[in-house]
Amino acid sequence: MRSFAGRDILSLKEFERNEFEHLFEIADRVEPIARERRNTDMLAHKTLVTAFYQPSTRTRLAHEAAMHRLGGHVTGFSDAKMTRAGDFYQESIKDTVHMLEFYGDVIVMRHFDQGAPHEAAKWSSVPVINGGDGWGEHPTQILTDLYTITKEMGSVDGKSILAVGDHRMRTMHSLGYALSQFDAEMVILAPEEMSPLPEFLAELDEKGTNYRIVDHIDEAIETTDVIYMEPVVQPDYTKARQEKQEVYARTDAKYQVTTEVMKKAKGSSIILHSLPRRDELLPEVDDSRHARYWQEAYNGVVMRMALLSSVLGVWE
Repeated sequence: MRSFAGRDILSLKEFERNEFEHLFEIADRVEPIARERRNTDMLAHKTLVTAFYQPSTRTRLAHEAAMHRLGGHVTGFSDAKMTRAGDFYQESIKDTVHMLEFYGDVIVMRHFDQGAPHEAAKWSSVPVINGGDGWGEHPTQILTDLYTITKEMGSVDGKSILAVGDHRMRTMHSLGYALSQFDAEMVILAPEEMSPLPEFLAELDEKGTNYRIVDHIDEAIETTDVIYMEPVVQPDYTKARQEKQEVYARTDAKYQVTTEVMKKAKGSSIILHSLPRRDELLPEVDDSRHARYWQEAYNGVVMRMALLSSVLGVWE
């Protein structure tokens, strides 16, 4: 297995199964720290730099909370408009990263341009973690989700995962790549205009991901183990920010999870959603035995604790 110390976490495309399992094991080790709401001195002499060119609640704060739980420090920005990267100068990623690498020991970047964290990693002497890049990937979110499935259901193996939503988006890409390393089925459900691109499906075929495509949630709900939700009505991920519109389209019923839909589901099935949500997942489902998206959010801190401590060499 490749070492995680000093390693960039940019994509799940080349992740191997033992690397997933290793991070899940580390997450189990650090989870009691988060559960007991305490801080340690594990990373007391380290600093995390957050470089968020797009708005974020969970990804940014989960990394920051993880660093604080491990006793480290945090600096950075959550809005590029407040920096030279977003004002008159439009400073390049190369120049920005050459500065940021001196301000901390690891950088987590979210950017509206696909490939921006990869570009940052070329110029950084410290590890770079991809916190979501345009329509590209979101590796830390899918690591969180697969860890959640493992904790809730014992294993990812043998599970049918119904992925509902816009399949052009970064979480769906990372999920498809990751599932190539497990004996699991990915069931794809998306509006035609949000279907996975042919080149992405070709990659899944090449990697050996087991997948099939359905047209309605009723085609898979009775046999699925995990309902993995993303919005159908999405912002444009190629923009730094997109303000709220006055009128939004509503989610078609065939892509919507409601209490009525869940009456058809397996009693043991769980619902995951990286959030935020709109009307694809109604609040009426929140108190059901299937809802695991709040536990998923908690595990987001735990997984970032595992990642940060790993890339900063604690477990070598």
